[in-house]
Amino acid sequence: MLLPEGKIIKALSGYYYVKTEDGIYQCRGRGVFRIKNITPLVGDIVEFAAENETDGYILDVKERINELIRPPVANVDQAILVFSAKNPDFSTTLLDRFLVMIESKDIKPIIIITKKDLISQSDFEQIDRYIKDYKSIGYDIKLISSKDQIGIDEVESLFKDKISVFAGQSGVGKSTLLNTLRPDLELETNIISKHLGRGKHTTRHVELLEVGGGWVADTPGFSALSFDELEVEDLSYCFPEIRARMNDCKFRGCLHVKEPKCAVKEAVEKGEINDYRYEHYLTFLQEIKDRKPRYDK
Repeated sequence: MLLPEGKIIKALSGYYYVKTEDGIYQCRGRGVFRIKNITPLVGDIVEFAAENETDGYILDVKERINELIRPPVANVDQAILVFSAKNPDFSTTLLDRFLVMIESKDIKPIIIITKKDLISQSDFEQIDRYIKDYKSIGYDIKLISSKDQIGIDEVESLFKDKISVFAGQSGVGKSTLLNTLRPDLELETNIISKHLGRGKHTTRHVELLEVGGGWVADTPGFSALSFDELEVEDLSYCFPEIRARMNDCKFRGCLHVKEPKCAVKEAVEKGEINDYRYEHYLTFLQEIKDRKPRYDK
């Protein structure tokens, strides 16, 4: 018998909500998944058996293109990294942490800077310099204002036929942007604490939302990311401008710190690699080196 297939669009309290052409089925996973240590994820394509017109149980999870741990989403096509120009202030350090994590998963990042309406002319000039820097590396980056509807149509066109992950620091306007793209969602938005300078978490679970002809995963905001899955030799690959030059270094396995005839350091000295990006690379490299060793049980 040919079993129906569908995409998991929400996981909540042990149930998986599977979207098909015929509708949405509330499914449970088979017990064998627990035995095999398989956890179905939002974004998975699954085979399931329908018990009636609304319920069923998942029988098989199709092979994934990729998967993220936080947020727990599979088969992601692109990551929409949302940062604000002001309140909270734009941070290249935090942006680069997100970019490294996304690059390590071979997922395409797209950078959205929100709250254009809040910045002064001098702030705009600084943000514009950053935009030019990241574009020169090859990143797709846009400055928008949800309040003034600036750049919204351009953002909406990004989602067609793709699974996108929304991620970024808390309080930058992710839910506001999604509400602007789809007002009927009525997502709870973060209220910025002026005392703390950050927002409160508003998203309690991962769910795929239909936006612009594709699917968007709205995910909890968080301000710190660790590099637990990265080794020192992996980090160079997560900076495109370093990755492009690493084969020109004299020594194989060059970490671009103190090694002689390093093509990356030469590019930094010539201004071909931005100083702050290289400084972030060195900081992240040291963080990975200082990480406590992991031991398999």
